[in-house]
Amino acid sequence: MKNLMTLLMISMLGGILTLGSYKLFFEEEAVLNGASTVKTSIPATIPVSYDATIFGTNADFTEAAEKTVHGVVHVKNVALFNQRTPWGQIIPQESPGKALRGAGSGVIISPDGYIVTNNHVIDQANEIEVTLNNNQTYKAKLIGTDTRADIALLKIDATNLEYLPFGNSNNVRVGEWVLAVGNPFNLTSTVTAGIVSAKARDLATTDMTPQSFIQTDAAINPGNSGGALVNINGELVGINTAITSQTGSYVGYGFAVPSNNVRKIVEDIMEFGNVQQGVLGIRGQDVNPLISKELELNVSQGVVVSTVDSESGAALAGVKAKDVIRGIDNIEVRKMSDLTGYIGSKRPGDVVNLKILRNGRETDLDVEISKYETYAITPIGLEVANASKEDLQRFNAKNGVRISRALKSDRQSAALVGIIITRIDDRIVNDVNDVRKILNSKDPEEPISVTFVTPEGKEQTYIWR
Repeated sequence: MKNLMTLLMISMLGGILTLGSYKLFFEEEAVLNGASTVKTSIPATIPVSYDATIFGTNADFTEAAEKTVHGVVHVKNVALFNQRTPWGQIIPQESPGKALRGAGSGVIISPDGYIVTNNHVIDQANEIEVTLNNNQTYKAKLIGTDTRADIALLKIDATNLEYLPFGNSNNVRVGEWVLAVGNPFNLTSTVTAGIVSAKARDLATTDMTPQSFIQTDAAINPGNSGGALVNINGELVGINTAITSQTGSYVGYGFAVPSNNVRKIVEDIMEFGNVQQGVLGIRGQDVNPLISKELELNVSQGVVVSTVDSESGAALAGVKAKDVIRGIDNIEVRKMSDLTGYIGSKRPGDVVNLKILRNGRETDLDVEISKYETYAITPIGLEVANASKEDLQRFNAKNGVRISRALKSDRQSAALVGIIITRIDDRIVNDVNDVRKILNSKDPEEPISVTFVTPEGKEQTYIWR
């Protein structure tokens, strides 16, 4: 019996040792292998880093809206006419009448009543009325315009007005929040929000000079023209000017003149009475795959110089044909509208730094902006500028001015851009001043004869009546 108990105890002890050893060595290994499997498997959910403030879901526009609505006005283009009274058959008399030709928006830029709007809003107005956000109405005086940029400067007799400060449109970034403030469809003090969709957008079709707009998806409709595009700090970064739409209403794209260009135009009008246009003195085109291959360029963006006007700032600085302009004053130049948009904010005499690519090497050149003199020959719908030596040589002409822009949108006028005019009313013209003197000395009702030089070097005269 004693031996049986001893054998039983030894058997139990052996089982315990066997079970303990299994637990210690085999199951621990299984657990370790299981942890390794978990570490290398795909998790049920993928962790992400998401900050709502980055995507602007918590953006608050109330402060910017409050700052801007009082600085945006309603501009009315009023036509005056004579109308007969009901008693006209008994007592012949006429009384003046008024009709609304058009309406838009405007932006107060100073406390003493200077207002910026679009030129097309007040074009051909006999009288301009401005209504503030508090419903006070004033008659406005037209101070000056820039038809090329579609900007007009008005003045009302008022003081201590709320106004919008100019922001730096060069600092505007694609994707940045902006507000469009104006009076679409005569709905006063309307604020819409969106982002900057693109910069230096060119909408030019017949004009040889590329335009440079800020593109936004903030809703802009008829009546918004001349209104404010502001950043979230309430600073003016653009004047809303155009939309692209088959219906004439908002479809997701609006365009504004950059504030730096607007500010320069306003300062020129106030100081000189007109806009002091400046140019580099080059002609060129955007770099494209064909040009890049032909010139063996290692870049796919920029402006390649085709010609340089003699005695221009670019020529004096050493800019040459086939140079590729890649930057100006540390601003990247990807296309011509980047370049012309920035030049539009400068005036003659300013010096800019060009970063150019020549023979595969980048170099910097300081260029003084030259004065760009133009004159609009309204009867024939063309604008002329001084012709360079290269222009005259190209047409085998001894004298003349170059047609720089068509004032009408028809194809015939656009086809004349770049052509040389040698005589007006059979009088020789050498520069813009000659054109101005001839036209200012004649009766506007008289016919005008203009002599053109064709690309083949032959003169042709046409008469406008």
